[in-house]
Amino acid sequence: MAQFSSIVTIIGLICLLFFFTTNATEHPVYRRPNEDQVQSNSQVYIVHCEFPEGERGTTYQDLDSWYLSFLPATTSDSSREAPRMIYSYRNVLTGFAVKLSPDDLKEMEKMEGFISARPERLLDLYTTHSVNFLGLHQNMGFWNDSNYGKGVIIGVIDTGIFLDHPSFNDDGMPPPPTKWKGKCEFNVTKCNNKLIGARYFQSSGNKTSWDEIGHGTHTASTAAGRIVPGANLFGNANGTAVGIAPLAHVAMYKVCSAITCSESDVLAAMDMAIDDGVDVLSLSLGTLTNNFYEDNVALGAFSAMQKGIFVSCAAGNSGPSSFSTSNEAPWILTVGASTIDRKIKATAVLGNNQEFDGESAFQPSDFPPTLLPLIYPGSNASNFNAKYCTPDSLNNTNVMGKIVLCEVGITTRIDQGIAVEAAGGAGMILMNPEDMANTTLAEVHVLPVTHVSYEAGVRIKEYINSTLIPTATIVFKGTIIGDDRAPVVAGFSSRGPNYASPGILKPDIIGPGVNILAAWHISLENNTNTNSRFNMISGTSMSCPHLSGVAALLKSVHPDWSPAAIKSAIMTTADDLNLRSNLIEDETYLPADVFATGAGHVNPSKANDPGLIYDIEPSDYLSYLCGLNYTDRQVGVFLQRKADCSEITSILEGQLNYPSFSILVRVNSTAQVYSRTVTNVGQAYSTYRVEIGSPSGIDVKVEPTTLVFSEVKQKLSYQVTFTPLATLPNTTFSQGSFRWISEKHIVSSQIAVRFL
Repeated sequence: MAQFSSIVTIIGLICLLFFFTTNATEHPVYRRPNEDQVQSNSQVYIVHCEFPEGERGTTYQDLDSWYLSFLPATTSDSSREAPRMIYSYRNVLTGFAVKLSPDDLKEMEKMEGFISARPERLLDLYTTHSVNFLGLHQNMGFWNDSNYGKGVIIGVIDTGIFLDHPSFNDDGMPPPPTKWKGKCEFNVTKCNNKLIGARYFQSSGNKTSWDEIGHGTHTASTAAGRIVPGANLFGNANGTAVGIAPLAHVAMYKVCSAITCSESDVLAAMDMAIDDGVDVLSLSLGTLTNNFYEDNVALGAFSAMQKGIFVSCAAGNSGPSSFSTSNEAPWILTVGASTIDRKIKATAVLGNNQEFDGESAFQPSDFPPTLLPLIYPGSNASNFNAKYCTPDSLNNTNVMGKIVLCEVGITTRIDQGIAVEAAGGAGMILMNPEDMANTTLAEVHVLPVTHVSYEAGVRIKEYINSTLIPTATIVFKGTIIGDDRAPVVAGFSSRGPNYASPGILKPDIIGPGVNILAAWHISLENNTNTNSRFNMISGTSMSCPHLSGVAALLKSVHPDWSPAAIKSAIMTTADDLNLRSNLIEDETYLPADVFATGAGHVNPSKANDPGLIYDIEPSDYLSYLCGLNYTDRQVGVFLQRKADCSEITSILEGQLNYPSFSILVRVNSTAQVYSRTVTNVGQAYSTYRVEIGSPSGIDVKVEPTTLVFSEVKQKLSYQVTFTPLATLPNTTFSQGSFRWISEKHIVSSQIAVRFL
């Protein structure tokens, strides 16, 4: 039990990368050969190449032969491992993955058509109530209008899936669309009309698509799980579990084991998903990047976007640090995490009658209400790890029968509880580090626990130091719905600004990602001898599939909308107020900035009827990439053909027809002028007037101030001028917005300004 509980908590934080395998006779992607025991310094490289002009192969076999021609001749040196082709890519890039020695790489670099080779990287693997929190209700409104995502295919690139879970039953599900070309790679069980495809990749562990750690099962059911009444976690968060798009089809691409994943496999999975015919790709993974041409998730997403596939990615769990966002490319929807209005409450009650609310998914009914001795092991200055309650750190501290205050850090929260229980502790109060502030998590602990905020922890320490005999207990209050502070940006949710492209505001959106209940790959057990087929975990890994599901609903209603149009609808209709009608707050309970929220919190029903959309054609990104001062070869990597930026009208980042603005202002900066084009998808005859909230230090002017439409799909353009004021504010950042308002619609664009 203790060992399992530890694994449960690690899931949202585990660092992984992603892989793919299939039968080479059925599809032109190579299986990774069995490794022998040759000792070598070979490693896997992602190789980019380009065809000589006019000589691109017309079949998979032509492409395979050309890729194989790059491999150096087999060496006679028995100490050197022969080069091995891992994957040949079809859609995501012109190139392949290969295992090479440094000497072999030097030989390959001399060949015609070679562009670059880079060692593959590791990526981070980043619902009973959340659908209602998002305003989705059965048999009414947007959910009903969208037919619950019927006919849309969501491809999930993750850790596999547990098909036998009731969230993936196919009762009443239609067969997949005729375009579907995917396969089902399970040892025994067949796919069904809900889970229409499941593929595994060699490095993801066992030769099956079964989920071994739960993450993929959780994300897939969050995006598109069927309706399951009576779902709960040991009696907590009781209700009907359902995904955002419960009638959408799911295809799982297993790319991770419990130990590691590889970049080459992520690319192969995206490559296959494009061929299979998915409509939406959901990737709860990523890594920081400097340039998009070096980011293979961005490259794969670009190819998917060109085929009309919507790509949703997690922003990352490295918040609240600035410049910590992953998946920053403008053709990706980058999703941050926020809370919902449900708490699994556990209250620390001190001997001086102070009470501090926290959370725990383990809610024992028999924990005594009597006060117990309270101890803080961190008072022992000679044992640094004691304050974190790490294993063995409590050996010289008497915690027997006591409530133990532990600081979150170094090890997992579950392991901290295991250490306290092993040392004889009766219960544990977990206090946040300062940067996580008020973001508390409800987890399945092995003993009575409450996870409290940083401020609460400080005050508990003060109480301990104020009395000779500190005491405390924990009162478990169960599931409480109605937290009107929600949504609150999670402390762990990664933040902008955008490092790879400062002129594009990231993240794009926030959605539910804290204490999300969804399907799990095994039946959990706890100390009360009860079990659950659902688990509650947190991370941008959880918020990402919420948005993937929303995109599927929008795709079902608006099959002609491009990925950029769907993204625009989500962003321009997002909420910037919480349930109190105050500005959305961050983990400190202060108003969150746009580098935390992006456009705001997703509102699916409003996104279905946005009024206006900002569309972007795939060709528009070419001007954008050239405007980033990428070389012709670097731009050619995206296009999978030669590019010549001298023949293209390059644009500044701010000129891309994006639904938000990110402005950089330097000393003595002049005015910046950008244009936007909006498409009317609302009422044919409609008039929009602009309302401006200028950021501090900047004058914002929009011309014209009125847009008059006379037909659906009509396009109109406007110009925005950002002029620095004579006296700039004494700050590095300000924010504002402007809105186009008609009788029926409000179309919002966020503005971020950085003073450099």
